[in-house]
Amino acid sequence: MSGTIVQIALQIDGKETTVPAGTTVLKAAQQIGVSIPTLCHHEKLEDYGGCRLCMVEVESRGRTNYVVSCLYPVEQGLVVRTRSEKVDKIRRVIIEELMAHAPDAPELVRLAYEYGADRNRFEKEASFCVLCGLCVRYCDEVKQKHAVGFIENGHVREISFIPEIAAKECWSCQECFAICPTSYAQAAYLLTEALAFPGQRKKESATREAEGDRMANVPAVPVTFVKRPPASEPELSR
Repeated sequence: MSGTIVQIALQIDGKETTVPAGTTVLKAAQQIGVSIPTLCHHEKLEDYGGCRLCMVEVESRGRTNYVVSCLYPVEQGLVVRTRSEKVDKIRRVIIEELMAHAPDAPELVRLAYEYGADRNRFEKEASFCVLCGLCVRYCDEVKQKHAVGFIENGHVREISFIPEIAAKECWSCQECFAICPTSYAQAAYLLTEALAFPGQRKKESATREAEGDRMANVPAVPVTFVKRPPASEPELSR
């Protein structure tokens, strides 16, 4: 029948489930209560696959592969294992790499404990940003303000706020601050503010306070209500 949604049957950690075609393995797992760690996934954003923490083991047609679950679409008869010796090893190394950049990020500290990761395995490059892209993508896809973006490539890649836009939009929004897993987005904004438009928030606050004081001193205008006499009823014609 035209318009019928194709349903895909698969198995995740021994649990049978059925989901619409096109669903990612991550979303299929979430729907049955199976937790897969991720730093770069957000329900309001397009799937990204940046942090690679959601790596899982999949078996299809007798072959086993390791895939990023937030990007990998379900297949008929797919068998998914979200935890295995190799999956845990992959995640442990990724966590250790990320902790070289953000060693005190609460979610990374929690995951390091769960997976037995060594936070000191790799030399520290404390940028405090793990390049999950949440702030950039949220500002672009949800807010559509484009106030923050990536600059450079490779090991020097980082996020950067665009002063001309950030000065007008960011402090009254702050939504990307809350979803940043390391709190770096707020720090990067404050640095941009200090360098590019210092004191602007104080000026705006002072202006609002002055406007509030001015309005508070405006004398009230008395209002008199006039009671109208009731309308006379029209005479009925005889």
